[in-house]
Amino acid sequence: MVRSSWRGTSPPPGDAPIYAISAAAQLAGIHAQTLRQYDRLGIVTPSRTSGGGRRYSMHDLDVLREVQRLSQEEGVSLAGIRRILELEDQIEALRSRVRELSDELARERSKGMGRVFAAAPDGQITPLRPGERVTPVRTERALVVWRKRG
Repeated sequence: MVRSSWRGTSPPPGDAPIYAISAAAQLAGIHAQTLRQYDRLGIVTPSRTSGGGRRYSMHDLDVLREVQRLSQEEGVSLAGIRRILELEDQIEALRSRVRELSDELARERSKGMGRVFAAAPDGQITPLRPGERVTPVRTERALVVWRKRG
């Protein structure tokens, strides 16, 4: 039987570090020594207790299962798996940033501003107040975002 340190009445959050290495190994169908190797290689890095023991979350277990799938079914090396996981993390971070910027843009638009920003060809962004104009420096290639009023 798998035991966890979670004592709540509802299911633990997906990132709650609740499973000791033996329980995580059993749930993931992986030997505990393999989990230690993955930790050393930085493939799956569990949380640590104050005494240094590893604690795996449900998210960690999902990643471990994906590592096993990539390794066994797809024949991807551990170095390749680590790079895939890094790229997936970067993609998620970028998606999160896009959501933040979209939310920020929506907030600015809801304020009734006509012009939000101007972007120069070199990528420089200039926030603009209502009625403010872009300094005419090669503006024929600049991106200006307008919001239709009314």
